[in-house]
Amino acid sequence: QVQLVESGGGLVQTGDSLRLSCRASGRTFSGYHIGWFRQTPGKQREFVARIRWSGGFTNYEESLKGRFAVSRDYAENTAYLKMNSLRPEDTAVYYCAAGEAYSGKPYDTEEAYERWGQGTQVTVSS
Repeated sequence: QVQLVESGGGLVQTGDSLRLSCRASGRTFSGYHIGWFRQTPGKQREFVARIRWSGGFTNYEESLKGRFAVSRDYAENTAYLKMNSLRPEDTAVYYCAAGEAYSGKPYDTEEAYERWGQGTQVTVSS
């Protein structure tokens, strides 16, 4: 079974960039898509972006297009979320998740993903 380990969060200032990593162990991401979600206290997780491992097709939450970019590295079996021009409202715990790419479940919902990383805190100061 795939296990996900996230890294790359931290404390940054408004306008800075961060790159989050999501590394798979146990198997490759082949046949999967990788989703990124974020959560703030008292709120549900919200969809950020996803990438289909095979082919690299991507989707983004509309308001984040142009600032966030998702990618993957086959050799490292790792997915990335690059976040640019960060704002205080981007402060959240960010999660990566893996799910079967052709499950038929909406990719922007948690139900489309079976495995989740532990989450990494991103804090953007003003």
